Amino acid sequence: MDASLITPGPPWLPAEVHESVDSTNAVLRRDPKPWRVVTAEEQTQGRGRLDRAWTTTPGTSIAASVLVPRPRRAPLGWVPLLVGLALREALTTTSGVTIDLKWPNDLLAPADGDRKLAGILAELTPVGIVVGTGVNIDQERADLPVDTATSLRLAGAPGVAREGVLTAYLASLATLLRTVDDDPYAVRSAYVAACATVGRTVVAHLPQGEARGIATDIDADGRLCISTDTGLVAVAAGDVVHVR
Repeated sequence: MDASLITPGPPWLPAEVHESVDSTNAVLRRDPKPWRVVTAEEQTQGRGRLDRAWTTTPGTSIAASVLVPRPRRAPLGWVPLLVGLALREALTTTSGVTIDLKWPNDLLAPADGDRKLAGILAELTPVGIVVGTGVNIDQERADLPVDTATSLRLAGAPGVAREGVLTAYLASLATLLRTVDDDPYAVRSAYVAACATVGRTVVAHLPQGEARGIATDIDADGRLCISTDTGLVAVAAGDVVHVR
């Protein structure tokens, strides 16, 4: 990836491009600076939500992490949701492919059987929030580690420039982080409108058991509201499955 082509502008620091790191999140945690951007062609210890491994194929994907300050007015739980919204906007704009946003921040490609296109991992530090993103851009099916994964190429958009996607994502994320401090309700409304989980029958796998019902809303804290047979359940974290 060419660092000179990653040009989101302030408040971001110049992007740091590495050939290989243990993980881009780990690089940021070792030297945390607000608005720092780290990307790598290869991660030897990359991981996603729920401590799942996330592998990358050099030259065909994006593995990037950023450090953003805490929002002044919005709950911390909104940061990973905003990242998902920003990444969806960037991928849609640069590829023309329809992308579904699954709560809290998974990105799915309906054109390829709702397979997963990108994942996000957020970690709190004393300086701010480190957010890692892994995005499959130009892989063929054989390059992907699991059948449930896809890429922009497989979703109908081969050859999308990774630098363009990363630039668009960073610009969108900075705008959303400013907006959430000025008008949290507007950002919440934008997320709800983009979230394919809202309105769907879902099963949430929680430490205390399963919650099954209709996802009706995202509350002010960023929690998924599920209407179940026994009442309304607000899910702050967990593995949520769309029921077909």
